[in-house]
Amino acid sequence: MADPKNLFLITKHPSTTQIFLTSLFFLSLFLLSSSSLSDFSPSLIVSSFTSRLLTAANFFSSPSSSTSTASDTTMFLSSVSHRRIRVNNESKIDPVTKELTSCDIFDGTWVFDDSEPVYSPGYCPFVEDKFNCFKNGRPDLGFLRHRWQPHGCSIPRFDGKKMLKILRGKRVVFVGDSLNRNMWESLVCSLRSTLEDKNRVSRVSGKQSNLQNEGFYGFRFKDFDCSIDFIKSPFLVQESEALDVYGKRRETLRLDMIQRSMTKIYKNADIVIFNTGHWWTHQKTYEGKGYFQEGKRVYERLEVKEAYTKALHTWADWVDSNINSTRTRVFFVGYSSSHFRKGAWNSGGQCDGETRPIQNETYTGAYPWMMKVVESVISDMKTPVFYMNITKMTWYRTDGHPSVYRQPVDVRGSSPAARMFQDCSHWCLPGVPDSWNQLLYATLLVSYSSLRDKSLGNLL
Repeated sequence: MADPKNLFLITKHPSTTQIFLTSLFFLSLFLLSSSSLSDFSPSLIVSSFTSRLLTAANFFSSPSSSTSTASDTTMFLSSVSHRRIRVNNESKIDPVTKELTSCDIFDGTWVFDDSEPVYSPGYCPFVEDKFNCFKNGRPDLGFLRHRWQPHGCSIPRFDGKKMLKILRGKRVVFVGDSLNRNMWESLVCSLRSTLEDKNRVSRVSGKQSNLQNEGFYGFRFKDFDCSIDFIKSPFLVQESEALDVYGKRRETLRLDMIQRSMTKIYKNADIVIFNTGHWWTHQKTYEGKGYFQEGKRVYERLEVKEAYTKALHTWADWVDSNINSTRTRVFFVGYSSSHFRKGAWNSGGQCDGETRPIQNETYTGAYPWMMKVVESVISDMKTPVFYMNITKMTWYRTDGHPSVYRQPVDVRGSSPAARMFQDCSHWCLPGVPDSWNQLLYATLLVSYSSLRDKSLGNLL
C-alpha cells in the first residue's frame, strides 16, 4: 500500500495542490471518525482513506485537470469502500446523486415493484438460452416484480439513454466467469432496449487463444462509438499444463501468472469489471491436489484459500502495474450467492419451485471466505477499486435462478424436476443481474456528477 507520508512532502513554498491535500487530509480524518466503521478492518479503513487522497492527487496534478471541458470523458470515481460510493468533489453533485453517497447501496432489501423490467422477457436476442428462462418455459414472472432498495437512500431506475451518453466513446470490459457474463448480457440488453433502431448494435466475437476457457466476445453500439466486451477468465490467472512424474501432461493453474488474454484490455479500456469466485468451489480447485502451480513448482497439495489469495495478489499486482487509474476505472464484483437444496451443483442440488425472495431480513448465509480475501487484497492496492458487494442482495433471491429452466422443454423432457440437473448459481435474464447494472449505473452517475467542470446537463 502506498505510504501516506509521501503525499505530504511540504516544501518551503507549498503549492496550491499541497495545501489542498493537507486540508483534505484533516477533512478525511473527520469523515472517517464520524462514520459508522465499526465493522471495517483497520487496513481497509486506512486504505480507503489513502486511496482517496491518491486519486485526488492524480486529479489535481494531471495537466488536463485544469482544462477540463464539457466533452471531457474522464471519470474520477474515488476509491472504494465496500460500503458507500466515494467521490472527490461532493460539492458538485446534484441532490439526487448526492443522496447516493450517504448510504451503503449494497445494504438493503428487495421490495415489490409492479413496473416493467428494463427489457421484456424473451425480447433480447443476446441472452443465452441457459439464462433465458422465459423462452425455456418458466411459467411465473413474479421474480421480475422486485427491486433492490438500499437502506437510507433511493437509487435511480436504470436509464439506458443516459447510460449510453455516459459511455459515449468508451470501452467497457467485463473480465471473469459466467456470473460476470450474466451481468454483461444484462447490460447489453438493457442498453439495447432504449435504441429505436435495434440494428445499430453489432456483435463481435472471436478467440484470443486456443485454451478452452479463454474467449472474447463484444458488442458495439455504433451511434455512440461504445463497446461492451466480455473476456472469459474464470480464475483471472492463467490455466496451464505441466508434466507429472510420469511424463504425462496435466492441467494446472498458474497462481503467479495473469491470464494472457487480459493483457490486451488495459491500453484502451475505460471501465474494467472483474470477478472470480465460483470456479474456486469446484472439486479440482477446492481439493487443491497437484493442480496449483507457481513457476516450475506444482504443489502436491495447497489449501484453496491460500491459492485464491496468491491468485488475487497476482491480479492486484498486475492491475497496479498496468492500469492507468486516471483513465481506467476498475470494479470488482463480489460473490453471487447460490441456492442449492439437497445437494451441490454436481450432486442433485435443487432450487425449483421458488417464486419469491426470502422476506426475512435477518436471514443471512455464511459470508463467503473469498470475499474477505478480496477485501483484504483490495485494501493494499494503490489503484482505486470499486468493490460491488452483491453477496447480501443475492442471499435473498432464491427465486431468481434458472433451475430446471436452463433448457427448453423439448430438451429437458418431462422428467421430474428432482431428477434434472438444475442451475441454482446463475440468474434468469431479465432478472437479478439487472439490479447489479442499476447499481453500476448509479455509481457512474455519481462519478460523472463529481467532475469539476463537467455538467451533465440534459443527462440528469
